[in-house]
Amino acid sequence: MKFISIEGAKPNPGHYSPAVQKGNLLFISGQLPVNPFTGEGVQGDITEQTNQVLENLSTILEAAGAKKDDVMKVTVFISDIELWGTVNSIYSQYFGEHKPARSVVPTNELHYGFKIELEAIAFIDDVKED
Repeated sequence: MKFISIEGAKPNPGHYSPAVQKGNLLFISGQLPVNPFTGEGVQGDITEQTNQVLENLSTILEAAGAKKDDVMKVTVFISDIELWGTVNSIYSQYFGEHKPARSVVPTNELHYGFKIELEAIAFIDDVKED
C-alpha cells in the first residue's frame, strides 16, 4: 500500500492521507475547498468552492501519476441541493467527455461551513512499482 502526499502541501490536520494506492486502485480522500499549499479555505460561493475542490482532485491525481480520465467513481457531498445545477455544470466542464460513475449526497452541513466535498476512486493503468 502506498500513501500519496502532495509535495509542498501543508500537513493534514487529521489522521488521514490525501490518497492511498494499492495496485492499480487509487482512493482519494474527501476534498474540501481548501488550498493544500496554504491551508486556506475558500469561503466564496459554490463556483469558487467547486473549482477549488476539482483543483485539489487534479493535484492529488498528478501526485499519484494519474489523470482525471482515470477516475472511475466520484461521490459529491453538497450542503444544499439547490446548488447542484452550478456544481454539475462546473463538474461537467472539468471532466468533459469522461463520465465516471457518480453519487450526489445532499447533507445539512459540511466541515467548517463549506458547501461541497468530493471524494473519488481512480484506476491507474500504468502502475510503476516502487
